Amino acid sequence: MKLALIGAGRIGKVHAQAIDRNPKVSLAAVADFHPEAAEALASQYGARVLNAEADFEDADIDAVLIASSTPTHAEYLERAAQSGKAVLCEKPIALDLERTRAALAVLADHPVTCALGFNRRHDPQFAALQQVLVEGRIGSLETLSIISRDPAPPPAEYVGASGGLFRDMMIHDFDMARWLLDEPIVQVQAQGSCLIDPAIGEAGDVDTAMVILTTASGRLCHINNSRRACYGYDQRIEAFGSAGMLQAQNETETRLRFTGEAGQVEDKPKWFFLERYAQAYSNEIDDFVDAWQAQRAPLAGAQDGLEALRLAEAAQRSLQERRPVALNDIR
Repeated sequence: MKLALIGAGRIGKVHAQAIDRNPKVSLAAVADFHPEAAEALASQYGARVLNAEADFEDADIDAVLIASSTPTHAEYLERAAQSGKAVLCEKPIALDLERTRAALAVLADHPVTCALGFNRRHDPQFAALQQVLVEGRIGSLETLSIISRDPAPPPAEYVGASGGLFRDMMIHDFDMARWLLDEPIVQVQAQGSCLIDPAIGEAGDVDTAMVILTTASGRLCHINNSRRACYGYDQRIEAFGSAGMLQAQNETETRLRFTGEAGQVEDKPKWFFLERYAQAYSNEIDDFVDAWQAQRAPLAGAQDGLEALRLAEAAQRSLQERRPVALNDIR
């Protein structure tokens, strides 16, 4: 696969590293709103510098990876599909349901391999947990708990453009919940506070939130998000069932634990998503290329992006109206 990368910022650099490690794909071109950023990343990996329009018109390019700013995602996704190129798009496709559905309609008219950047599905621990759930090792799943805490809050100006905690941060957890629960979610109830940075509250968002999801059969999922964890990037999952429990733990640098007279000491969790999910990003690229070659659906696709956004919208409405929200009411 010859792939063009749109976006040479922080997440674009992560994807470029993953592409470089995969022998089945080559980074053919880099585009960015800031030419100097595109030139620096392209020269690092021996790629050409193009603008986004040229990416879509270049017959030698098989696929496009969209890692640009969120407001550009939907348009670039549509252009890729209309050009017949496979596409891996960072989440979210858009910050509102109407624009997201419009992009999915273009995909329906121009079918191509389309993956969405829910990289946590590709994390080895989480993938193993999901496989064991499918195998029935803990019997019938009854409750699911997902903890996701960033080491430090983002700048308040980022919050205003990101769509807020539910659309920007918890959307990954909504996708994980859908993937692991594996049955329709029917109700969303959210609570949120601003406990960390008053500027985030002034920007109209929360920095601390809890959500309870209820499925059609009554399974319960609790999601716990915080914009601050002084000890690092806290990413854990617990699945409790009729015959046992599964736990996915934080990743540390060594996984070593020292025990002595004073107690036990182990490494802190890895500091941020760049380190924590490095392998997941590599696995995501591998799945994307394999899906394109085999003409199969990738592990996470555009419809998954729409459904996770519906849950985010329901959570936002629940927070604002202080009541549970039926997912069927989110159209």
